[in-house]
Amino acid sequence: MNALTQTVDLHNGVELPTLGFGTWLLKEGDECYTAVSNALRLGYRHIDTARGYYNEASVGRAIRDSGIPREDIFVTSKLPAEAKSLKKALEDFEVTMTEIGLDYLDLFLIHAPWPWAEEGADYRSENREVWKAMEQFLASGRVKAIGVSNFSRADLESLLPSCDVKPMVNQIRWFIGLDPSETVDYSVANGLIVEAYSPFAHGLIVNHPEIADIAASYGVTAPQLCIRYLLQKGAVVLPKATSPDHIQQNAELDFTISDADLATLGAMRDTEQHPDAMEFRRE
Repeated sequence: MNALTQTVDLHNGVELPTLGFGTWLLKEGDECYTAVSNALRLGYRHIDTARGYYNEASVGRAIRDSGIPREDIFVTSKLPAEAKSLKKALEDFEVTMTEIGLDYLDLFLIHAPWPWAEEGADYRSENREVWKAMEQFLASGRVKAIGVSNFSRADLESLLPSCDVKPMVNQIRWFIGLDPSETVDYSVANGLIVEAYSPFAHGLIVNHPEIADIAASYGVTAPQLCIRYLLQKGAVVLPKATSPDHIQQNAELDFTISDADLATLGAMRDTEQHPDAMEFRRE
């Protein structure tokens, strides 16, 4: 079983690799360029970035320099969370396309249902307007699939009735100890694929003793267990690393978590707050 070759079909028939490479917090320049280049060299074919990560230029350069045919790499970027009008969405999309330097994106997402500085505010009517821009990007052929990120069930309930083309993906924060089942279940019931970012809770759960013990029972690392858990829950997973060894290790997932262990892991809560958890950036 090669995790890097597994795909899932979006509702418009586009194939999405189920294991991707995340780039949040990778600094523009050598850090991001080298990490993405190594990921591609090691077999990753799904790269996730965002205008809000400020590293689209390095991601695009690594893809162009890889020598891999463009059609063999699935590239995601995201509309800034602050773009909450049709005009701003159209403008910011052009900025992304210039920065990333690619002819098209495989997936483009609304990064959040509200501007980051106003988390939780009601921008549902604005999101319906922005979605019309997303549908325009899809129709133009410059984007192969469209979706959302950080949308709750309530956000989706507001958006979906107004869509001519429904979102294909909802990318959310999800890790062992966090239960987004209401959003996941509603997304899946409406034909959206769920992507999981921050599968290690920004590194906070890789030293959790119970997670570490279960990982050891399979002869794998805690990060490998965290990724495999989410894959078995049906998510597309987006781990990040900078070390080539860790980038490769994150894709070595040739094991299956038992139903009993899945249940144990699924029942955990607040793992990132465990007293033995220590902040650890997965390098």
